[in-house]
Amino acid sequence: MKKKLLFILVALGLFGSKLFSQSGEITVLDTVMLSDEKLVKFSTGQHVARLSDSLLRFNNPLLTEVLNFNTPIYFKENGLGMVSSPSFRGTSASQTAVIWNGININSQFNGQIDFNTVNSGAYDQIAVRGGGGSVVYGTGAIGGSIHLNNTLSFKKQQDHRLLLRYGSFNTLDARYNFKTARKKWSLNLAVSRNSSDNDYDYPNDRGKNLNGAFYNNSANIALGYRFNAQNTIKLISELYDGERHFSLIRPSENRTKYIDRSYRNLLEWNSEFSNFTQITRFAFIQEEYQYYGNIESDNFTFGKAHSYIGKYDLAYEVSKDILLNAVIQNTYTKGEGSSIAENDRNIFSAAILMKHALTDKFQYEMGLRKEATDNYDSPLLYSLGANYEFSDFYSLQFNASRNFRIPTYNDLYWASSGNPELKPETSDQAEIGNIFNIATFELGLTFFYNQIENMIRWVPGADGVWRPGNEDKVEIYGIESYISWQKKLVKDQILSASVNYAYNVSENDKSNRQLIYVPFHKLNGNITYQISRFTPSIQFLYNGKVFTRTDHSDQLDGYFLTNLGLSYAMDKQRNWQLGGKVNNLFNKEYQNVENRWMPGVNFNIYLNFKF
Repeated sequence: MKKKLLFILVALGLFGSKLFSQSGEITVLDTVMLSDEKLVKFSTGQHVARLSDSLLRFNNPLLTEVLNFNTPIYFKENGLGMVSSPSFRGTSASQTAVIWNGININSQFNGQIDFNTVNSGAYDQIAVRGGGGSVVYGTGAIGGSIHLNNTLSFKKQQDHRLLLRYGSFNTLDARYNFKTARKKWSLNLAVSRNSSDNDYDYPNDRGKNLNGAFYNNSANIALGYRFNAQNTIKLISELYDGERHFSLIRPSENRTKYIDRSYRNLLEWNSEFSNFTQITRFAFIQEEYQYYGNIESDNFTFGKAHSYIGKYDLAYEVSKDILLNAVIQNTYTKGEGSSIAENDRNIFSAAILMKHALTDKFQYEMGLRKEATDNYDSPLLYSLGANYEFSDFYSLQFNASRNFRIPTYNDLYWASSGNPELKPETSDQAEIGNIFNIATFELGLTFFYNQIENMIRWVPGADGVWRPGNEDKVEIYGIESYISWQKKLVKDQILSASVNYAYNVSENDKSNRQLIYVPFHKLNGNITYQISRFTPSIQFLYNGKVFTRTDHSDQLDGYFLTNLGLSYAMDKQRNWQLGGKVNNLFNKEYQNVENRWMPGVNFNIYLNFKF
């Protein structure tokens, strides 16, 4: 308790510092339409990091790698390309919300997203927001949220982009993007394919990664039509189809495979009148999976869920300094599976938000949200954020919120084990952020505290059957920091560097022990040096040790990885690029899930075209 109190006092003593966020906002051009506009308007006091197009091209397409090397989020993987789950600010995988064009898409079955089933090439923009966000984004936004956005521009354009990458283990990455637009209409199309034999050798002659092959395909289309300056309609659709053969721990195990598909559709009408802006949305989301316990058999277990979402968003600009925003949403979900009888639930929610720029240097926002459903009792959620710019050198941010995560279909309805009496997990948290700017150098430092109650855990009962219950209380505190720097040295030479560091303490309140698979320390960074048409780069990652048993009787050691890349622009406009990358340059032996070895040194080469 003393160390927690000391931590909080230090944080308050450093209340005059600035957070990793560019005032919590992402700059969006007037000609670009973003469905997830709350990410821009209502993130005061929180950091929002936007990943650049060049960064996405430099990394492999699986979202796990993109975020692992460029954000403070820790990932545990059951082998390369296998099941991947995050820990954001010391929380669990189901306490990180994934937001697709403003819509929460966490699984109805287990409450989380497998980040190795998300192809980063399908999106125009990927952003990360740390801290609570349930008032705006609903369930699961406790540790933070990941935002996958498709944008539309009504500026005249037409271009094609094609990326082809080939690498070790017969790994293929192909992405095609097409954009065309005029003053009245806009069309974006993205198609991607990622596949791998994934048959890498384990270190020290421990064997080979058996049954690890995978592929996934995705197609995205975004279409917009502007009737006039006040009325625009958009349609965004996504199809994902993937298959993975789950890696074996021992050669004698049954070979299994997992097929998952998702369909997402969003129809949106934006209308402006007087000082009002209204956005009406209708969304249909379907997720389904098939699990084959024996790859040679036609027998499988399955799950399928359909969600229908209606959302009305009304914003009123009271003055140039005050914005009021009311949001109502209704979500109807129907799901079934091999171990879940057909069930449905209807959730109605209402939220009110307010943002006020009190002066040019000080702004704050407040929000409230309440849900209503027959399946569980929902708490009243709140958020409060503020940002004060003391000078061009230093800014201070603050955010506090109550957040929650609802019980999933598996928690409530699993055959003979589900618990319909479960309460949502609730979280009360606060953070203080500081940002320092000196010329081209920026430093961000954030202190956060989070207390989670009614954490849902599956535990064995007296009859030996595992059932979910509201068992745990968890206290989390830590630090997130970043440094970014860019310098133009001489003509055609630019040196840039970025580093992220996170320190997380995430303790069970009863045992005072760190949660399993939550490292105390994570460090990553990128250094690039553009020399005329050549751009060499170094990428590094350090994950500290993690405990694999709740009693801390066993652990996995920390590891440090280094990747080396080089690209060459074949024309002055840098529209044609040839590049390559060596991953795990020093052939480090490591695993981030027990008995699940990751690959040693491996490579890939790519061609990137824009025409």
